[in-house]
Amino acid sequence: QVQLVESGGALVQAGGSLRLACAASKRTFSSDAMGWFRQAPGKEREFVAGIRWSVGITSYADSVKGRFTISRDDAKNTVYLQMNSLKPEDTAVYYCAARAWAISWDPRDYKSWGQGTQVTVSS
Repeated sequence: QVQLVESGGALVQAGGSLRLACAASKRTFSSDAMGWFRQAPGKEREFVAGIRWSVGITSYADSVKGRFTISRDDAKNTVYLQMNSLKPEDTAVYYCAARAWAISWDPRDYKSWGQGTQVTVSS
């Protein structure tokens, strides 16, 4: 099973930017689809963005489209989430996750998860 480690979370002012990173221990068929999710206190975990290693297809939640960009570095086995124009409602713990085949917006479809990184956006 692939191991995932997130980094890059921080406290930032509204309108600012952050880049999160998710380093994967390996790339296999079972981890071809990588997703970023977030969970705010008292709320369910929600999909933010996803990418497939093999073909580079991406997917974004409507709430972040145009502000966030997901990308990958094949040489480093790392997926990034560039977050611009941050809003207080983006405050959450951000997780990366991996699964086989296609990107899914349902967190229950993912088998491997990182430990999460906290993003706090102050107003």
